[in-house]
Amino acid sequence: MKQLKFKNGDLMPAIGLGTWKSKPGEVGEAVKTAIANGYRHIDCAAIYGNEAEIGQALADLFKAGVVKREELWITSKLWNDSHQSDYVLPALKKTLSDLQLDYLDLYLIHWPVAFKHGVQPSSAADFLSLEEVPIIETWTKLEEALELGLTKHIGVSNFSVLKLSDLLQKAKVKPEVNQVELHPFLQQNDLLQFARENDILLTGYSPLGSGDRAAATKKADEPSLLTHEVIAQIAEAKKCTTAQVLIAWQVQRGTAVIPKSTNAERIVQNLESVQCILTDEEVAKINALDRHYRYVDAKFFAVPGNTYGNVYDE
Repeated sequence: MKQLKFKNGDLMPAIGLGTWKSKPGEVGEAVKTAIANGYRHIDCAAIYGNEAEIGQALADLFKAGVVKREELWITSKLWNDSHQSDYVLPALKKTLSDLQLDYLDLYLIHWPVAFKHGVQPSSAADFLSLEEVPIIETWTKLEEALELGLTKHIGVSNFSVLKLSDLLQKAKVKPEVNQVELHPFLQQNDLLQFARENDILLTGYSPLGSGDRAAATKKADEPSLLTHEVIAQIAEAKKCTTAQVLIAWQVQRGTAVIPKSTNAERIVQNLESVQCILTDEEVAKINALDRHYRYVDAKFFAVPGNTYGNVYDE
């Protein structure tokens, strides 16, 4: 398994199990299946609503001797309603309690978007602007969490070059990871180059197109990664699945990738994508598919009267 190296020498497995949209009653078994079959990187978030079940699965695995805590890379994320300084550490401690862990390997600011505490917004009044709650206010508390040993690394998610640049100028501890949507239709080459220049690792979510998203968040004419002709042709030539080709492309590009599944066979297949080695010609064909297409367009934050109509700064 390829691993991505942090400045202090810590290693993050390039392929992890994503748990967004993994339902209660399914996610625990998915985590157990993944770890039993070689995964050592699990990506979580408070807003996914399943960290308690993941925590119990991890506790069961530790007790059974299947894996040790120090052998795993566990990521979680701070939700938007806890950006104010008083709420950051309590939110992290709640995540640790749910996951039944003493520390995280990586803690991320989930979105550069702030809500009032305890609120799932229904109107502009439920949001707080980034002038009211600057990212650096939130980030300073993540730096404190690092000092307290509650997490080993800190980073962000869904941040543009503009927002990363601003944070880099103000932060005492620089973000080490930016988790963003990445796939052949959204290659984010400028962001990847900026990240490389600033020692920031990228983790790609929705690498297969996130086809199981809620219907309300989908567009009528969404293109399919998994059935695209170029991806299918490469998969056939490699005797791989199209999903394996998509995952392999990300790993060979030097990013981490967190495909989500609760299907045991696909969980195993996704990890086996390490055996799918793409040629330079095949990579070039995939690189030609970029169309800057977002499946997760963040329009759900654009409420009339608030300041989040352009979360990605584009």
